[in-house]
Amino acid sequence: MNILIVDDKPANLLALRKILTKPGLNIIEASSGNEALALLLEHDFALILLDVQMPDMDGFEVAEIMRGNEETKNIPIIFVTAISKEQKYIFEGYDKGAVDYLFKPLDPDILQSKVNVFLELHGQKDALKKTNTDLKKANERILEQQEALIEEERLKVLLQMAGAKAQELNQPLSSLLEDIELMGRVDDNPEKTVECIKRMKVSGKKVSDIAKKINTMHYSDPIPLDYDGTAVVSFDREISILVVDDSEDVFEGFKAFLKDQDLITFSWAGNFNDSFAMLEQERFDLVFLDHILNEGTSIDYLRAVETEGIETPIIVVTGHGDEMLASKVIQMGAYDYLPKSRINSESLARVINNTLERYRLRNDVKRAQSKMAEMSTVDELTKLHNRRYFIDALEGEFERANRYDTEMALVILDLDNFKKINDTYGHPTGDKVLSCIGRILKQLVRRSDLACRYGGEEFAVVLPNVSKESIYTAYERFRETVSKQSFEHESKQFHVTVSIGIAFSNDAESSDDLLSHADQALYQAKESGRNRIVDYKADNKSGD
Repeated sequence: MNILIVDDKPANLLALRKILTKPGLNIIEASSGNEALALLLEHDFALILLDVQMPDMDGFEVAEIMRGNEETKNIPIIFVTAISKEQKYIFEGYDKGAVDYLFKPLDPDILQSKVNVFLELHGQKDALKKTNTDLKKANERILEQQEALIEEERLKVLLQMAGAKAQELNQPLSSLLEDIELMGRVDDNPEKTVECIKRMKVSGKKVSDIAKKINTMHYSDPIPLDYDGTAVVSFDREISILVVDDSEDVFEGFKAFLKDQDLITFSWAGNFNDSFAMLEQERFDLVFLDHILNEGTSIDYLRAVETEGIETPIIVVTGHGDEMLASKVIQMGAYDYLPKSRINSESLARVINNTLERYRLRNDVKRAQSKMAEMSTVDELTKLHNRRYFIDALEGEFERANRYDTEMALVILDLDNFKKINDTYGHPTGDKVLSCIGRILKQLVRRSDLACRYGGEEFAVVLPNVSKESIYTAYERFRETVSKQSFEHESKQFHVTVSIGIAFSNDAESSDDLLSHADQALYQAKESGRNRIVDYKADNKSGD
């Protein structure tokens, strides 16, 4: 009875062999995904122990290729991994076809127990089929139980991508509920009722705007057929496909297979150069690429695509090749692989749908990562850098000033009596004030300066290579601009003022000292009457 163990590290292979060796069991080793796939063509295996993390092709990819082959799709796979036990990794493994997981470091007793179960089932096809069915049902139940959690996480990512936080949605919803409750108590007061309705319209519009931001459109939805339980893919938007093949007959064949899909349009390129010119001039949703062309193979084409920075998803289609070729082109960036012998209307529609969905999800992930990276350094309300970024930048600029014997300054600004604004006019109005102050500050600072929201109603500016006189002039102008700025809430106008503290690097031993000095100067500005500038060394450089 054969068992295949796959791991790129010889020490792990040796450890597995020592634990599993017993009479009647033939252990065969593979150190890569490609080697494992080759061995599958030569031997009949009762079980595969498959490492997830391997350099050339990971375990998930190997399992996916096996499940796509009629001869290997029923061989049970146990993933052996040191990856996190988070559910998303486990679910991905089960989705690729695993029947179980083992986590490193391995417990020999657990390993032997699990392996013995599958060895006993080998050869008992009916029992094995029932076990796989039960496991599939169990996995489906687990996935159903996790559906709500997964959807919640998806919504969080979408909200982050849309630039919205949970509190943005909660605030208008809470206002709506409060006003609905209030209307029930003031139904005999027409003026109060009208006021509630007005606020409810504003809150409802906010909720609607956020909902529009997070709304997503899928390329297609599967429509089940009653007579056999299968599904036909029906596309719900126009899709443009480029076929790259030296035979126009193949191009016509694609069109014929999908002639019922009115929203799909095909274009044809007979060689590399023509296809690249078309990809540069037109927008295509995906490319069907023949493996063997006059200029080279799909592998050459994929290398050129990477060099050119083309991101259009590519599906390799060929009458020549095997699972090894499929593995190679997918590693090089192809989204899928389709043998010409398996092409029909259903397989084409399915691969188009799956590829576009994977492409959409990949772009969603990129946008989410970009948005989260931005959110980690930028304050969303004011669009200035946030406190985390400020602390790191302050330390770097202070060290640079010391190294090159230059003077830098730190300015801390605080809006006076800001709590009263929030209490009187509400937090949404307070947010508008902060956003406006951020815009004014951004217009004031030099390109080399770093403006940040330090926290709450406080702002900070790091200024390298400055003179004291120029700072006082600039921030006196800022103080006056803020004091003259008019704000409005429900037809009521109000103004705000700002207190400013300034400190210089020549008076500080460290960046922490510099920050402490600026805070002390700000405190003096507050204590001496607000709406003024104070520097750490002098008492008062500017009055009302």
